[in-house]
Amino acid sequence: MSTWVFCEELDSAPSASALELLTKARAWGDVEVFYVGAGSDAAYAALGDHGAVRVHQLDAGDKLPATAAAAAMADLVGEGDVALFGMGSTDRDVAGRLSARKGCPVLSSAVDIDTSSGQVLVTNEILGGTTRVVTAATAGPVIVVARPKAFPAEPAGGPAPEVVAVALPDVGHAGSAAVLERHVEESEGPDLEAAAIVVGGGRGMGGPEEKWEPVAKLAGLLGGAVGATRAVVDAGWVPYSLQVGQTGKTVKPDVYIACGVSGAMQHLVGMKDSSTIIAINKDPEAPIFTISDLGIVGDVHKVMPALNAALESR
Repeated sequence: MSTWVFCEELDSAPSASALELLTKARAWGDVEVFYVGAGSDAAYAALGDHGAVRVHQLDAGDKLPATAAAAAMADLVGEGDVALFGMGSTDRDVAGRLSARKGCPVLSSAVDIDTSSGQVLVTNEILGGTTRVVTAATAGPVIVVARPKAFPAEPAGGPAPEVVAVALPDVGHAGSAAVLERHVEESEGPDLEAAAIVVGGGRGMGGPEEKWEPVAKLAGLLGGAVGATRAVVDAGWVPYSLQVGQTGKTVKPDVYIACGVSGAMQHLVGMKDSSTIIAINKDPEAPIFTISDLGIVGDVHKVMPALNAALESR
């Protein structure tokens, strides 16, 4: 069995999901990486540091890479192999196309992968994260899409991997779509997915601008990032990039402070694995209190100004 990790180059570096998957997979043996991007010595070194022994690099230029990447991977991934993907849009696109080419299913939203028994066992969560299901893969190749933060990305000090250039396959009209422009959304403060402290605001904050300001202020005082529930994003109070939840980002900070968050299952899926969860809500029966380590029952518009004032006085 060979293990493959798909990696899309983002900002001239390997994706975070690829480094997480490499950390998990290197315990099983040698790991091969299928790398989409221009590549660089620094990027390859990071992959080797996390366990990659060989990198197959495909540069699609300005073309959308999924069609070509899936065609190239189909020639490399064998019947008994395991192919691991993250939740990025390109990852999922390639996984689906590879599935169609190889005639095998995709095991999605994995939170754990176990090969110790000689069989590939994939664990995923259903019903909003309340129930775990273990699926045994009986035929290969096994294609797995893992959730963000399911595994920590931990360097192991490995050597630089061997790099093999992959020729861009001819996939005809299916590969003709090109990227014409790229727009990078400007953001302030720490990166939401990497922050050690996240202050999440929910619909209970009451509105945008002045009513939302205590969330941003608390995050600033603590050196943390701002997050939001889907209801807040849908209402247009903050941009989609701040959404935490099943259809947003998955965070795993040291501290997550939920302000005016009721605790809908869709949101809990994206933050329930935080090390410490602090909740502020006026409803003592709010579901958020069932997973919080510390709960404050009170009006966020009274509790948060007092908390911010106390932090400012220090």
